Amino acid sequence: MEETSTMPDLTIPPAPPTPPTPPVPLAALLAREDLGLRQIAGPTDPDIVIHWAHTSEMPDPYPYLLGGELLLTAGVHIPEAAGSGTYFADYVSRIVEAGGVALGFGVAPVHDTVPRALVAACDHYDLPLLEVPPPTPFSRVARAVWQLMAQARLAELRRVTEAQQSLAAAASRPDPVPSVLRQLAQRVGGRAVLYGPDGTEIAAAGRGAAATEVRDALAGLARVVRPTEAPSSAVSPTSATDTVPGAHLAAYALGTGQGFVLGVAAPHRDPGDHTIASVAAVLLSLLTGEHQSRTGANRSSALVRLLLGAPPEDVAPLLGADRWTVVHAAPDTPVSDPVAASALGAALGSALIDLTPEVVRVLVPADREPGPQPGWTLGVSAPVAPQDWSTADTQAARALARAHATRTSLVQHSAASRPGLAELLPHGEAEAHARTLLAPLAASPALTETLRTWLSLHGSWDRTAVALAVHRNTVRQRIARCAALLDADLDDPDVRMELWFGLRQL
Repeated sequence: MEETSTMPDLTIPPAPPTPPTPPVPLAALLAREDLGLRQIAGPTDPDIVIHWAHTSEMPDPYPYLLGGELLLTAGVHIPEAAGSGTYFADYVSRIVEAGGVALGFGVAPVHDTVPRALVAACDHYDLPLLEVPPPTPFSRVARAVWQLMAQARLAELRRVTEAQQSLAAAASRPDPVPSVLRQLAQRVGGRAVLYGPDGTEIAAAGRGAAATEVRDALAGLARVVRPTEAPSSAVSPTSATDTVPGAHLAAYALGTGQGFVLGVAAPHRDPGDHTIASVAAVLLSLLTGEHQSRTGANRSSALVRLLLGAPPEDVAPLLGADRWTVVHAAPDTPVSDPVAASALGAALGSALIDLTPEVVRVLVPADREPGPQPGWTLGVSAPVAPQDWSTADTQAARALARAHATRTSLVQHSAASRPGLAELLPHGEAEAHARTLLAPLAASPALTETLRTWLSLHGSWDRTAVALAVHRNTVRQRIARCAALLDADLDDPDVRMELWFGLRQL
């Protein structure tokens, strides 16, 4: 077995990472006519790949190599009597021992030709030897390697993105589990299998890698990651890989905790395959979790009862908590997707997620305190009872606006821990006073919200503009209009305090 990974148990697997940068086939570098490279020794296997280029004139390059390099040298280190001894054999063997995959030799300015003893040593140790012509500097070769890597990286990212989109679309079909497996099998060019808690095949797709040996090996790998079959004192790995003749195997424990496992068998393994399979595992975790647990049925019942007119406090027991926090989350990048939103919900400890183009709203049990999340800006409400969900939603929206304005990753609405002045007045009287005070602005919600945000940010034009996503001159014009309509001096702290008191009552 090649690899296993162990992670803490999660309800939903974390968002998969982006695929690693693919290596560059040596044949692709040789095909660059602008470089004029020529292979003069060593194997010509098309599967030989290089991970980067490195230049060294050390007689023993071993300490400076990490493995996977195309080592470039002009032969400055070669002594005059090198051809009569074991110098070249020792030199090449050390490169191979360090994991170097090819050697590029520049024939200028030190040497006119590649030493014959070096050619013989590379043939003996099966190290590809490239002749670098005089017009080609090593920097151009290194730049070509990076260009080819960038092209391969872009192609792999495009492939992964397209696969993510097709998997998400498959998950929304009437037959989501078989559809996701079919898409996964198609994208990796192999076979995808969903195993049940007892190890039986629930569903499968793909015609490749269907030999009995491959099927048995994949089922065995699935047992490695199935939590129900691990010793009680051990932490089960969440994924494992293996290789059998003709197939690369991978198994992923789904995050439902019910023992479901995704198995993948493919004739080859590309850098993005793990990312694609991880996306499928996230989607299947959501699908099998909903099907297998009572939680999904309870959420469905709560939704139906709300639609039929039941008050929130009556359906809240179905969701498992008495007090709740509303979180508004905006992605740092312009686009969010269902997989990212689901991963955010899992990190916050809730599957109650509302995804919109601008913001993701999450309803979180109050006993799970939201923390900052990488890649997101969060606004968090105060804990409330179900009948105050609407108020909490407004609080979270305002907290998110303040987080944007202050460039803070998380802002939480804070209710006063001690009685405030507003509590000295009956709520009805305070609300009536506020409506009278702010009546000139009632016809313009934009003016009211601008005044509220401007006061909450201590009169900062720039931060208010950021929070409202408008130009700072627009903020100045609106505040001047508020001052004129209210016939008030907004530079007076007493006026500001009274207006803030009034806005808090609305």
